[in-house]
Amino acid sequence: MRIRLDIAYDGTHFRGWARQPQLRTVQGELEAALARIVGGAPRLIVAGRTDAGVHASGQVAHVDLDEDQIGRLPRRRRDNDEADSIAALAGRMRGVLGQYPDVSVLRASRAPDGFDARFSAVWRRYAYRLADATTGYDPLDRLRTTTLRSVLDLEAMDAAASRLIGLHDFAAYCKAREEATTIRTLLEYDWRRGDDGVLVANVRADAFCHSMVRALVGACVAVGEGRIEVDDVVAIRDARMRIPETKVLAARGLVLAEVGYPADDLLAARAEQTRNRRDAEDPAS
Repeated sequence: MRIRLDIAYDGTHFRGWARQPQLRTVQGELEAALARIVGGAPRLIVAGRTDAGVHASGQVAHVDLDEDQIGRLPRRRRDNDEADSIAALAGRMRGVLGQYPDVSVLRASRAPDGFDARFSAVWRRYAYRLADATTGYDPLDRLRTTTLRSVLDLEAMDAAASRLIGLHDFAAYCKAREEATTIRTLLEYDWRRGDDGVLVANVRADAFCHSMVRALVGACVAVGEGRIEVDDVVAIRDARMRIPETKVLAARGLVLAEVGYPADDLLAARAEQTRNRRDAEDPAS
């Protein structure tokens, strides 16, 4: 049985999503909690691997359970209703994780046929929070907001962001990985100020390469500070080379907010299409 888990976490004290020996990771914590409940060595497949320090409010993963593990699912009602037992798994995992954990399972549900948390996804959405000198520093948000001492030009940043939308090679805004493609479709990129005055970037793409969101944010910050012009973000992209004026912003301001999937009857086809494309573009993936 394949189960979908909807997950949120504060990434501050995690060394990213992916399990690593001797390091605390989101995957490691969740798999350990699952193992205590259903036994064995459950393995999670995630929609998007986040880096160290990156948060999530809308992460999605799946896990495959065998018959013995299914039999150990928590029971909330005497009729042993399957859907009820799967839903109860989220609560049981929260209990195992502790009273105030920095990772939580929001929901557990039986995955539709053909669902793959990673390969069925059609897009991922990130948000980035940034406080400039006009906003001040709110200590309550210190773990999820990057702060700058400069005053940023929001209008210029939003204009620059809009120039980057579309299907392009984003090598200039990605951390290089041998044999991996850097071609992505950026579906949305815009900036606004929230009610608290904090600048918030909305970034949505079919997929992201390593450090891509934080590099895109850094480019727009350079525009907002007047260090480069609005159209320079496109010239940098097309030159496929990073320049010193643009920086990769800190992980603390970045949140994986949402993952999009097609209708249930299209999940399997989407997963197969994505696998085939990744295999062709990136043999090491």
